[in-house]
Amino acid sequence: MTTLPDRDTVAEKLATLAEPDRSYIELLMQNPVQDDHLLEGLYRHLDIASGGRFLNSLKLEKLGEWLGNAAPARLQIRLMEVARSGQHAAYQAFRNGLSRSGGLQRAYPEV
Repeated sequence: MTTLPDRDTVAEKLATLAEPDRSYIELLMQNPVQDDHLLEGLYRHLDIASGGRFLNSLKLEKLGEWLGNAAPARLQIRLMEVARSGQHAAYQAFRNGLSRSGGLQRAYPEV
């Protein structure tokens, strides 16, 4: 029996996003059972960034762009919901990167 990651672990992985962390997140995205844990960790990461003294908007944009490119189609709408759920600049930076990735358009192309 495997243990499911908690939101703080996922938030830490999203904050650093080094190569081993990317692999970890990609592994989470492969299993639909892990979707809620991934999104809870993303909310936690964005909340921590929102409350920090320094906002690294470039890093948040890169995170959004990477997630938009790496996430499967089933997660694209939920990622955009996370990005639109806050008015803070951290959420806006993440949303900008996510939009730039074009993941939502690839997952659900206009007919």
